[in-house]
Amino acid sequence: MNRDVERERGSSTVATVGLVCALLILGATCAGLIGVITAQHRAAAAADLAALAAADAARGLAPGEPCAIAERVAQSNGAQLGGCGQPAGLGGTVDVRTLVDITGPFAFLGSAEGLSRAGPPDSS
Repeated sequence: MNRDVERERGSSTVATVGLVCALLILGATCAGLIGVITAQHRAAAAADLAALAAADAARGLAPGEPCAIAERVAQSNGAQLGGCGQPAGLGGTVDVRTLVDITGPFAFLGSAEGLSRAGPPDSS
């Protein structure tokens, strides 16, 4: 009986170490996903706000050049302007693309991207 107890000595330590490692991996994965989701939401919000401000300028409701205004609004919301343009045939409409760096364990993925289009309401 003593021999069986001696052979099992330390086995719960190994199991505990394995469980702690699994929980650490799960925690790091959750933290990484939170960083990705947060960056995506920030990029989308910055794109929406930048597009709305740029569309106001494109329609003459606010002074300034639409893409310059979009860049300023994107930067004030913690994003970089990745692209800005006014589609042909859609007067007063502006397309904006913003980028926000992903932080945390998944930073190697690069940047989250936000896309938005704003302009006057349809007349139909």
